[in-house]
Amino acid sequence: MDDLDSRDAVLDEAPVADDSSSFLSSRGLEAFTRKVTTTASHLVGPNGIDPAGNHYHNAMAQVHKHLKRPAIQQGMFTMARTTPTDLVRSKFSTTEIRSRALSYVPDEMLKNIPENDNAYSLFQGFKATYPELENGVSRHRRVSRGRKMLDEIPSSSDSPHHLHKLKKERSSLMHELEMLGIRKNLASSEIREIDNKIANLSGMRRIILDRLAGLEQEEALLEHDIVEMEGRIDDAQDLVDEAESIAAALDTPLKSDDDDDLVTDRDADEFMSKSVYEKLPSASGAHSKRGRHKTTKHRKSMPVLHEHFEPGYMIREIKTHTDMITAVDFDVPFGTMVSASLDDTVKVWDLNAGRCIGLLEGHTASVRALQVEDNILATGSMDATVRLWDLSKAHYDPQGSQFGRSDEEDDGMAFENPNDQPVDPPEDSMADCPIFTLESHMGEITALHFRGDVLVSGSADKTLRQWDLVKGRCVQTLDVMWAAAQASVSIGTGEGTWRQTNRPTAATADFVGSLQVFESALACGTADGMVRLWDLRSGQVHRSLVGHTGPVTCLQFDDVHLVTGSLDRSIRIWDLRTGSIFDAFAYDHPVTSMMFDNRRIVSAAGEDVVKVYDKTESRQWDCGAGVGGEDRDRAPAIVEHVRIKDGYLVEGRRDGIVGAWAC
Repeated sequence: MDDLDSRDAVLDEAPVADDSSSFLSSRGLEAFTRKVTTTASHLVGPNGIDPAGNHYHNAMAQVHKHLKRPAIQQGMFTMARTTPTDLVRSKFSTTEIRSRALSYVPDEMLKNIPENDNAYSLFQGFKATYPELENGVSRHRRVSRGRKMLDEIPSSSDSPHHLHKLKKERSSLMHELEMLGIRKNLASSEIREIDNKIANLSGMRRIILDRLAGLEQEEALLEHDIVEMEGRIDDAQDLVDEAESIAAALDTPLKSDDDDDLVTDRDADEFMSKSVYEKLPSASGAHSKRGRHKTTKHRKSMPVLHEHFEPGYMIREIKTHTDMITAVDFDVPFGTMVSASLDDTVKVWDLNAGRCIGLLEGHTASVRALQVEDNILATGSMDATVRLWDLSKAHYDPQGSQFGRSDEEDDGMAFENPNDQPVDPPEDSMADCPIFTLESHMGEITALHFRGDVLVSGSADKTLRQWDLVKGRCVQTLDVMWAAAQASVSIGTGEGTWRQTNRPTAATADFVGSLQVFESALACGTADGMVRLWDLRSGQVHRSLVGHTGPVTCLQFDDVHLVTGSLDRSIRIWDLRTGSIFDAFAYDHPVTSMMFDNRRIVSAAGEDVVKVYDKTESRQWDCGAGVGGEDRDRAPAIVEHVRIKDGYLVEGRRDGIVGAWAC
């Protein structure tokens, strides 16, 4: 027992390892093993060694005492969880592990390792970027310290200590310069990587744009099919109604001879009224079912493709006419466009495909004003007539089979082929489009605007005429000269006669430059530079806006502001609530056309670009073919007319070319 106690004392004094790796090779594990062996020998030994018979309890107490030590418990658990592979691997050094790993790599993989053209290693890059801020600070300190040491060098040549310090400082500065070069190289590498990512993202964006364009083309085709289906339903309904009326007529008794004259007059009245009602019905529904379906079709989906292009991106350029564009308008982005020119033609275009749908024939002179509203078109000509057309009745296949084009040729976005000249459409494609002709003016039509069932036209005969589109007749004539003569000092310009402008272009300007109507409100701009606000209910001028010194050529208003453009080279924004000028913009040339949407004001101001004013950002910029004209062999023509809707800009030029832009 004395020997056992002495061994226990030695075990108590044996150091215990703190971690599992040191514990596996420590003396504590060996002592613990001996203790277990000794305890086992005592357990199986004779009972005479310990007369008291407590040797078993003493031995187990010693084992339990050692098992309570955390280091021993951690070591035992670590050994239990360690695999034989880890035990073997722990005996190898890092260099030996790398050597064994490379020795098992196939030669083909070693040969296919890409070569790095970088002049610096990964470690050098890490070393250069790790203490970037400290290096930046120490660089300035070292430079200042080096200059200070240069100043402190004595004039005598026996200064080896200072020379050694200078060389050491120079080595440090050279090292700093090398690190800066490495950082520059790393920055350039990051820029190249970002450029590659941007290029990849641009490619992905282009793919998504192609997909979006395809979806919008499918929408247009489906809507075209829906319109045709609705037309067939209308025709079938007419046949059913006609059959019912015939059946009802067969069941009615014969009329007497005394009622013949009355019946004849009533039938004549119904025929005259029906011929007008079926052409352009009113919104109240006092018309036939066929007319209602034919003339009130609204587009169910709006294109959004142009919203994803950068402002100023050219979508399409079309050679529409052989002479100057006199009027242009469109319904929706990538929809239907109508253009008129001095070549005495009026053409309808599919903006998505850049194709001419057909020619509108009927006017005997050039069209000076036109407006597209849904599927209804109003044109005013120099022949003093206003004609209305229903564009939904055009015989046109959006897929292009009637134009000699196959589906394979139209893959992708249609506007990717700006130089593709459209094939002439069939001659009778627009034969069913004319509705009726309005004839009352004595001079050429220079401006018109319609909304709902009311149309107002302005003419060189110095009158404005209000037309009822339901009955197809003139219901009111407004004499501008009479209104100018009757103007009072309080609401006029202080003179009761026609106010002549001092611009030399006033003699050649249109008498009625532009007008717009909304319910009973009418705004009109004339050659005297005045903007008159009329009340159609009374036929009187409600207010006159004075400010322009040249003929007013264009105007547009909303619920708060009225924007006008003039040959005096300015655009003015008026506050309709007070009648005062809210803002004004000056240009180098006369303004011939202007229009605005929710965000931008676009204008044609005698240049080969469109002047754009962004109301949200309060900045002006140019959009059109003339941007960057110094790189072009031939300068584009002057822009005469502009139209914008939802950021989709269409501009017509003097050479007959029409351009579509994202704005």
